[in-house]
Amino acid sequence: MEIANGPLFTTSTGLIDSIDKKLMVVLRDGRKLIGILRSFDQFANLVLQDTIERIYVRGCYGDIPRGVFLIRGENVVLLGEIDVDKEDQINLRQVSVEEILVAQREELELKEKVEKIKKNIKKLF
Repeated sequence: MEIANGPLFTTSTGLIDSIDKKLMVVLRDGRKLIGILRSFDQFANLVLQDTIERIYVRGCYGDIPRGVFLIRGENVVLLGEIDVDKEDQINLRQVSVEEILVAQREELELKEKVEKIKKNIKKLF
């Protein structure tokens, strides 16, 4: 199989073109990390530099600096290159770390309440 600019690799060697590029990695636990890919191995374990953890809540986002980050390949759900030219055109409002963490906590609490109500309704029927 071939794409316009080269062959498609479904192994970790497909990451070689992403070295020194800014990537977003979505982990199994839902965290979203953005950083520069510096290294990887045959298991798709990744080393990101200048990493931030980005948290999205409603129309806002907040960035938590994480520095150098080692990611075990089995925890990667999604990996993609960030278009640095379009990155600043996000239609979201950036807020402080404290604000985004409070908003995230409130959103999780609301989801838990909704799930509890759903369980109680199912018990009635």
